[in-house]
Amino acid sequence: MSWTTVNDWLQSQGFENLAYRHAIELFIIVLITALASYVAGKVFVHIERQFSKTKNLWDDTLLHAARAPVNVAIWLLGLSWAAYTAQLQSGSEIFGAVPVFQRVGVIFCLTWFVVRFISGGELIVICPEKMKEPMDETTVSAMGKLLRASVIITSVLVVLQTLGYSIGGVLAFGGIGGIAVGFAAKDLLANFFGGLMVYLDRPFKVGDWVRSPDQDIEGTVVKIGWRLTTIRTFDKRPLYVPNAVFTSISVQNPSRMTHRRIYETIGLRYDDANKLPTIIQKVKGMLKAHNEIDTTQTLIVNFNSYGSSSLDFFVYTFTKTTDWVKYHEVKQDVLLKILEIIDQEGADVAFPTSTVLVPEGVQLVNSEKN
Repeated sequence: MSWTTVNDWLQSQGFENLAYRHAIELFIIVLITALASYVAGKVFVHIERQFSKTKNLWDDTLLHAARAPVNVAIWLLGLSWAAYTAQLQSGSEIFGAVPVFQRVGVIFCLTWFVVRFISGGELIVICPEKMKEPMDETTVSAMGKLLRASVIITSVLVVLQTLGYSIGGVLAFGGIGGIAVGFAAKDLLANFFGGLMVYLDRPFKVGDWVRSPDQDIEGTVVKIGWRLTTIRTFDKRPLYVPNAVFTSISVQNPSRMTHRRIYETIGLRYDDANKLPTIIQKVKGMLKAHNEIDTTQTLIVNFNSYGSSSLDFFVYTFTKTTDWVKYHEVKQDVLLKILEIIDQEGADVAFPTSTVLVPEGVQLVNSEKN
């Protein structure tokens, strides 16, 4: 059915005014567009129910990525149709840009769909509940950002070509402008390439505990961006570190420790010198029998030095756990058991003392008697 037939039918129904007939035609187009959008929504709901019964996760991601862009595309085509009809009726030149607007809108919807699909795919490949072997979150995030940037840049170039601009000229201008931008935004570029090095070298990832002996940086990595890395300090403050900083400092990653070390020095009284060898042997035996001590690693309990008021021996060993809280529980248990061994042998831990030599003939007077 053509619009001429619709126009004749409206005229037969008593709508003699041409403006009224045109308004009704536009209303019909908008109504058809709304109905198409509603039907598309129902179709998506039905397909979603069917996809939920399958084990394939990518079909759900594809459907979720397409829903919003398809709805926008329907309204875009409907409004373009209405604008084209208005152009035929009015002959106004303003509607001449409708075809270009329509093509740009379609490119936008396709780009939006691809970007949403990439973002949904990221969530799938890093989720341990959805993947048997989930990928590293930092690597996936970097790949996702590169893919999204590539899609967006390509779309922009296609839009420029659609608008009548020469891509060759744009690229040539971009080459010259890039040099100027490089000088003006060298810090921004340094942060960008610093972030790229973090993604490639992977000294840490999101969730790792990091610290730097060169600067006051310590906490848990929350986010790795192209310009900044967000770290949550242990007092729960956000710390924003420019990525360029990581190219000039050393970074420690305690999250990748295989063991945690216990390294303590204990001092005994000089009066307990004859008991020191027995205490050292019993402490070493206690460590070897401890369930949380890894005996495959270095384990040393040796007399170390003559202190100013103590005979010092040191304990050097590694725990099986790397968890910070559990490590301190194990360390506490080890130190308390060392105290028990010292007490069982009738010895005691030394404390700072001073010996005062009083010359002969000198009498000490107790001031409390006065």
